Amino acid sequence: MELFIRKFCDLTVTELYEIYQLREAVFILEQQCICQDVDEYDPLAVHVFLKEDGEIQAYLRVLPRDTKFDDVSFGRIIAKKRLCGLGCRIVAEGIKVAREYFGADTIVISAQKRAAVFYEKQGFVQISDEYLEDEIPHIKMRLEN
Repeated sequence: MELFIRKFCDLTVTELYEIYQLREAVFILEQQCICQDVDEYDPLAVHVFLKEDGEIQAYLRVLPRDTKFDDVSFGRIIAKKRLCGLGCRIVAEGIKVAREYFGADTIVISAQKRAAVFYEKQGFVQISDEYLEDEIPHIKMRLEN
């Protein structure tokens, strides 16, 4: 599995297409969430993904401070295959990128409520009550260095 870390302007057209295709497959089709997936944050993000045999297997984007939240954050977290460690690995890489690229000592995420236990295992703690984001229950979580 090969790790890729790219600013938006450094993504190839093929990489961007694959990222959008994967995000659409998971967030819009699988989760049946009618939302604007491609948004104003993509050009500001550092995109982190793992590829194997030429295909993206896991992905997330890291956002600088003062974009979605006051703190550095990441989201759009996807592991193509579940329950095999890919989710943990991409989150660990996202944490590294948040620290290396943006000097993050605190990382905030908007986590789907059903994934809270997964993020707690990565060191995140819940910092908000439940709220709806794109009609899906979410909670705000934070990881501190």
